[in-house]
Amino acid sequence: MENEISDVKDYKLSFHGEGKTFFGIIIVNWLLTVITLGFYYPWAKAKQLQYMYGSTALNGDRFAFHGTGKEMFVGYLKALFIFGLIYGILILSVYFDYLYAGIIFFYFAIFAVLPFAIHGSYRYRFSRTSWRGIRFGYRGERNELFVNFFKWIFFTVITLGFYSSWMEINLRKYLLGNVRGGDVAFKYDGKGVDYFVLTLGGSILTMLTLGIYSFWYYKNLFAFYVDNLSLEKDGKEVQMKSTATGGDFFKLFMLNLLILVFTLGLGYAWVATRTMDFVFSKIQMEGDIDLDTILQTEADYTDATGEDMSDFLNIDII
Repeated sequence: MENEISDVKDYKLSFHGEGKTFFGIIIVNWLLTVITLGFYYPWAKAKQLQYMYGSTALNGDRFAFHGTGKEMFVGYLKALFIFGLIYGILILSVYFDYLYAGIIFFYFAIFAVLPFAIHGSYRYRFSRTSWRGIRFGYRGERNELFVNFFKWIFFTVITLGFYSSWMEINLRKYLLGNVRGGDVAFKYDGKGVDYFVLTLGGSILTMLTLGIYSFWYYKNLFAFYVDNLSLEKDGKEVQMKSTATGGDFFKLFMLNLLILVFTLGLGYAWVATRTMDFVFSKIQMEGDIDLDTILQTEADYTDATGEDMSDFLNIDII
C-alpha cells in the first residue's frame, strides 16, 4: 500500500494568459485583417493560437504552438479552392436550371469534406503542438475515419437522429484515441447511452426550469467530457476529473455576460482568458506516469489545409 501511494504523481494544469495582452493581439489582428481584405487571417489565427497555447502550462512548463501564418495561408488557399469549386458548381447548376441537382450535390459535397477537414485539422493542430519540446501527434487514418463517419451518419439518419449521441461519442473516441503526446496515448471511455441520457435529461430540465438548470447541465457535460479522458504510458495511467460545480458555471457565465454587455463586446479578450483559466483550474489529474520519461515519437506535419477547411465549416477541434 505504501508503494502504491508513493507512485502517485502530482499534476497541475494552469492558464496564465491575460485579457489586456490578448486584447492587444486581437485588435492588431483585426486591423491587419481588415486592411489586407482578409488575407492576414491565417497569420492572425496563428498568433492567437501561439498566445493561448503558450499561456497554458502543465506542472509549470508551458505548451507551445509552432504553426505559422505561412503554413495556414497555403492551407487557406487550398481550402478556398475546394469550397470555391463546390459553390461554383452550385451556381452553375442554378444558371443551367438544375437547381435540385445542384442542391443535392452541394450537401453531399459538404458532408464528404467534413471527415477530411476533421482529420486534417487534428493532424495539423496536434503535430504543431509541443510540451517540454515533445511533439504531440494524431495517428488516425483518413480513409478509416471517412468510412466510420458515414457509417455513423447512416445510423443517425435511419434512427431519425437518435443515434447522434452515439455518433458524437464514437467520433470523440476515435479522434482522441489516436492522439499522442510523445509516447503517451490519450484514451476516451465515454459511452453513447450515458451521453444520450445526459443530454436528453439536461435539455428537458433546462426547458422546465426556464433555463435555470442549464448551468448544472453544462457542469454535467463538462464532467462527462473530462472524467472519461485519461492518458496511458507503459501500463501506467493519468485520470482526468472535473471539480466544477453548477454554481461555478453560473458565476462564470454571468460575469462573462456582464463583461460583454457593458463593454459592448470589447471585453471578449477578458472573457476568453478567464474562461480558459476556469477550464484548466477545474481539471484535476491523478496517476502514476512519470512525465520526465516521455519520449519523442511523433513526426512533424505542416499541411494546414484541414485546419482551414474546419474554419470554413465552423468546426471546433474536439
